[in-house]
Amino acid sequence: MEDVLRPLIVIGGSMAITLFIGWAVDWLLRRVDARHPETPLWGHLRRCRLPLQVTVCTALLSGSYDKTRARVVQEHESAIGQLLALVLIAATAWLMVRVSSAVVESSYFRYASSSAHDPARVRRVRTQVTLIQRVVAAIVGVVAASAMLLTFPTMRTVGTSMLASAGILGVVAGVAAQSTLGNLFAGLQIAFGDMVRIGDTVVVDGEWGTVEEITLTFLSVRTWDERRITMPVSYFTNKPFENWSRGGTQKVATVFFHLDHTAPIEEMREHLREIVRKSPAWDGRDWNLVVTDTTPSTIVVRALITARDPDDAWTVRCEVREKMITWLRDTHPYALPRIATAPAVQAPQSLLESERRRERHDHFARFEDGLRKDSSRSR
Repeated sequence: MEDVLRPLIVIGGSMAITLFIGWAVDWLLRRVDARHPETPLWGHLRRCRLPLQVTVCTALLSGSYDKTRARVVQEHESAIGQLLALVLIAATAWLMVRVSSAVVESSYFRYASSSAHDPARVRRVRTQVTLIQRVVAAIVGVVAASAMLLTFPTMRTVGTSMLASAGILGVVAGVAAQSTLGNLFAGLQIAFGDMVRIGDTVVVDGEWGTVEEITLTFLSVRTWDERRITMPVSYFTNKPFENWSRGGTQKVATVFFHLDHTAPIEEMREHLREIVRKSPAWDGRDWNLVVTDTTPSTIVVRALITARDPDDAWTVRCEVREKMITWLRDTHPYALPRIATAPAVQAPQSLLESERRRERHDHFARFEDGLRKDSSRSR
């Protein structure tokens, strides 16, 4: 009977204590969060409840599993101890990552709420916060994996040998992982060099989109048609790209019209004024309409409209193009470009007769000159 009660008491007691600690910590954090809603840290820390419970339960079992005196435990005591040690290290690493993420995210949200008037700076901090979280998670993961490996006696010997030849291994690893390390440092350069930020509108390889995610090795761009373009971060440090959000989000939209030479430019300006004043995508800064070029058959008219961001610039560009073409079609159809297919206009008859007489006179003059040259040669 004792062989059954002891394991139940040890395991059940550990689980009961774990559940109580998890509930108590969550209740305390919930109360603090309700009293201080301006600080989001306490709400973020509530997400650490599960890794905390796993860590506490594993720690309790590691210290009391040998007290069960169960036959199975006595026969496999070393294996059970090894397993609990591995789980404890992994759970502790999980808890550390969750706590660090909660602290970093709460700091970011407080900064974002106080700097809402400067969205560019908020996006920059968001990019840095994201990469800091990934760096911390990577460091904790490497340390946890190393600690888990060192719990095996054979790996301790291997680790000592590796430390003895760390210089050679470092050179070999650096050469083998040159591309990965390059992307890693490029990611840090992007994060703290303020080259590109999460939420920026960029043009990469002719594709227009918004930066959706930045990691230590790759960057994801969401295009206007919901496609995701994933590129190594080293691309953005080695090749030129367009960042439409750099230095502000304001954009200038341009629309070109190829029209006939008879197009009513002044009336087009007045109609463009009406269009932009009614458009919610226009930011009210500026607009104009000018003739920028001419060809033998058409003129090129450019409409320029300012907008708050690239999305509004695209919207107002399409709106102006549609409404202006519709207005020209309905009220000034002659202004639209066309190809002349009518027969060519003939010259007056008197002009044709004079041209024929001139041609006959030139022909006789050339004939007489030829006769004079032949007679001079015969003499």
